[in-house]
Order: sequence, then C-alpha cells, then structure tokens
Amino acid sequence: MVRSLNHMPAAFRRRTGLTLKEAGMAVVLIALLVLLVNTGAESLNYNWQWYRVWKYIYTFKDGVFTPGPLLHGLWVTLQITGISLVLSFLFGLTTAVLRLSDSIVGKIIARCYLESIRNTPLLIQIFFIYFVLGQVLDIERFTAAVLALSLFEGAYASEVFRSGIASIDKGQWQAAHSLGLSTWHTYRYVVLPQAIRRILPPLASQAVALVKDSALVSTIAVLELTQEAQIIIAQSFLTFEVWFVVAAIYLVVTITLSRLVNLLEKRMSKGQAMYNEQGAG
Repeated sequence: MVRSLNHMPAAFRRRTGLTLKEAGMAVVLIALLVLLVNTGAESLNYNWQWYRVWKYIYTFKDGVFTPGPLLHGLWVTLQITGISLVLSFLFGLTTAVLRLSDSIVGKIIARCYLESIRNTPLLIQIFFIYFVLGQVLDIERFTAAVLALSLFEGAYASEVFRSGIASIDKGQWQAAHSLGLSTWHTYRYVVLPQAIRRILPPLASQAVALVKDSALVSTIAVLELTQEAQIIIAQSFLTFEVWFVVAAIYLVVTITLSRLVNLLEKRMSKGQAMYNEQGAG
C-alpha cells in the first residue's frame, strides 16, 4: 500500500503530464475562475440557461446525430486553419530561403513582404484582401480568409525557419557540397531535417496562434466558429453560455494541437537517438 502511494506521483505525471502540485494549482485556479464568473453574473442579475446551449452544439434524435451550428463553425475553422497552416509554412520557408540566398532580388522581395505584413494589423490585411483585391480578382470570403491568415502567419514563420536554418553548422553545408549535392538537395536531405527538429516547438506556437487568429475572419462574415457564435447570441441572448462554450472549444483544439506536436517531437528525438546509436555502433 505504502509502495503504491510512493509511485502515485510518477504514475500521475506519466498519465497527465502534470505533477500533483500543478494539478492542485489548476483545480484551485478553475475554482477561483468559477467563483469569479458566478459573482460577476450575480451582480449583473444574469439568468444562466445552460440547458439551451446543447442544441447549438448537437442534437441526437431517433438515433441520428446532427451537428449544430457551433460544430459546423468548428469544421469551417479547422478547414481554414489546416489550409492556412500548410500555406503559411510554405510562405515562411520560401521567404527564409530567399533571405539566406545570394540573390539580391530575392532578398528585397522577402524583406518587402516581411515588413509590409509584420507592420500592419491582421484585421486591415483581411479587409484589404477581401474588399479590395477580392473585388478586382473575384476572391470569395473563404479564399480571402485563408490567404490573409497564410500571409500573416507565414511572415512570422519565416523568422522561425530562418533561425533554424542558420543554426545548422557550416560544416554540414561544406560536407554536403563536397559530396556534390546541389543547394536544393542540401536543403532537402541535410539542412531542413535537422532544422525542423529544432524549430518544432516555436512552429507549434505559431500553429496555436493561427487557430486563435482565425476568429478574426468572422469580420468578413465567414461562417466559422466565432461568427456562428455571434449569430446564436443575436438570436438567443445566451451571451455568456455561448462564449464560454466557444472558448472551451478553442482550448480543446489548441491543447490537442500542442499534444500532437509534443508526440511528434518525441518520436523525432527517439528516431535521431536510434540513428546516432547505429552510427556509433
């Protein structure tokens, strides 16, 4: 019995990733948050109606599951985020390679892109792409949202890629060139596999930021999660209930994303360790 109690903290940490102290602090913080919300709602004389929220998430009638508007909005959010994530990494990697290249034109293009995107608000960029470029080039709302998010996050991702590539020892480049590898093959087989492993944590943070920034595309009436929530609130006046549910959904998505990246990072580290052992043997 005593032995099992001694192993309990380690087992709890393996399962949850938290120590008992951290879990206790989380419980206390949640309790304080609930108390704070309740106190605020009582001062506003707010009438909680949680039982009305479920139908906006899903309905289950006669054995048939039907997603509600919030789940529909979540699906659109995931689509926007997924496509934007891939495009932003492509923009980021291309910009980083251009900045590290010997091409003056490439460096100027990359610098102009970086400065114009990083020094203007994302909301303005969304409006510009949809209301200006969209009218000229006939760009739909969804495409405008994806393009704006991809360009915005790509500018920040490029700095992450650039720092990762620059961290690779010059000896690796020289060894690759001495073997006759072209610049493209050096990037593909030597530099990027090592750089991506190093920059995976900041890239994960960039992906989480992208999920949260996707809420801004509701301003051009894309029916993603935030826009669906605003429509529901306008119809039902369930302001706090709906926003808390939406916040919880965003939290679940971002935590799941972070966990997946952690698993990928562990697998890559394990693979590298096995490769090093085989090389040493």
